[in-house]
Amino acid sequence: MSAVRFGSDGWVGRFEEDFSDEAVRSIAESLGLLLSEEAEGSTVYVGYDTRRGARRHAELVAGCLAASGLRAVLSQDPCPTPAVGWTVARDDDACAGVVVTASNRPGDCQGVLFRMQDGSRPTGDVIRRLEDLVPGEPSLESAPFETCDLMAPYLAALAEAVDADAIRAAGLRVVVDPLYGAGSGWLAGLLRDLGCEVDEIHAAEADGDYHGFSPDPCEPWVDGCQQRVRSTDACAGFVLDGDGDRSGAIDADGAFLAPARMVPLVLRHLVEGRGAAGRVVATVSSSALVRRMAERLGCPLTVVPIGFRNIYEEMCGGDVVCGVEEYGGVAIPDHLMERDGLLSVLLLVELMATTGKSLAELVAETEAELGRMEYRRVDIRIEVGTIQSLRNVLPGVNPPEVCGMVPEAVSHVDGLYLRFGDGSWMLMRPSRTEPVVRVYGEAPTVAARDALVSAGCAICRAGGMPEDEEESDE
Repeated sequence: MSAVRFGSDGWVGRFEEDFSDEAVRSIAESLGLLLSEEAEGSTVYVGYDTRRGARRHAELVAGCLAASGLRAVLSQDPCPTPAVGWTVARDDDACAGVVVTASNRPGDCQGVLFRMQDGSRPTGDVIRRLEDLVPGEPSLESAPFETCDLMAPYLAALAEAVDADAIRAAGLRVVVDPLYGAGSGWLAGLLRDLGCEVDEIHAAEADGDYHGFSPDPCEPWVDGCQQRVRSTDACAGFVLDGDGDRSGAIDADGAFLAPARMVPLVLRHLVEGRGAAGRVVATVSSSALVRRMAERLGCPLTVVPIGFRNIYEEMCGGDVVCGVEEYGGVAIPDHLMERDGLLSVLLLVELMATTGKSLAELVAETEAELGRMEYRRVDIRIEVGTIQSLRNVLPGVNPPEVCGMVPEAVSHVDGLYLRFGDGSWMLMRPSRTEPVVRVYGEAPTVAARDALVSAGCAICRAGGMPEDEEESDE
């Protein structure tokens, strides 16, 4: 475990490879050492998802934290990550939270993620310190810990955050798909309490089997929800990721609302429907429709590099109505300094209830106002040497023309970003953690979008130099 390397908010491994009791205990010890030095005796809340062995692994974490001189409190039930963050942020005696979850990764993965005192993910400095403290072998014996109901207060707060009377009066029928994850039962039960008729599919099973699913609210994993909405008279479907911090939506016709279409609806409802005001913070890879909606609403837009920590740092500055990232995650600082997929769903339900309009109608209205854009991301695997070369070369690449268009704006803040006169754009960005380059493109038509993405792939494969020949789809 001395060589363990964390991601942006924790560590994830595979059951058949590196995820083990020993690994969990070692990681918990490193957190215990760090926290006990700074806040001995403080409370740390521990949650877990629905994967096999998650409860037992969470008990290992809680026992190690208690042995480090902390007050460890374990959730009595599987719970979404936002529930842990929300609980920590509202307890003055709490210094951190831990969630045993692999979020949107496949069912053969599991992880240990961290949340800090305000419910946010740890800073890069904290991550580095944790890595340095991971012992070669765990040494602490488990100590007694407490259990509590994390979900009841969190769900009550979510219910109070929306217009319950309007939702009850609307009598909506919806499909909820937690993709076997930690949102199983919770979102469906909350919507039922608010007067919705709910059909829940792919609820968690006792053995933690995800049936080959990757619990990620995107295609193809949303297919089951699309089919159920089409085969019933449901007005919408909602899909959660594995730990409930992101969500996706399906309209009454069974069409999937990609983040480029869903997030502007949430933003408009926050400002026009709920009277919120302030800046919108978005990652550079977010849809152009987010920028257009922010402009339409009179909200200043702050664009940051990819990574939710960058959004968080802007939210700490205040005057932010919401922070959004390209995968559909939405953070509303008044609620939590992190993403919450359950709240995003409730806001869409409230929007339908208060306007009397379907998701399809709301999307059509938005497109009539802002125009239609088609979004796509492709990951291409490239040799490690080429990846490093791209990191060195891209800051100096300024192509005079791509797909017959002259870039109107060029940025090298996070890879190479090009924006064109019709609002289309492309981004080439080497991953910081994997041997891949992520190529993003958005344009008014599918053909134009795919041409941009193919051109971006060709530039990356050529080591940062534009080529005349376009690559085929990945």
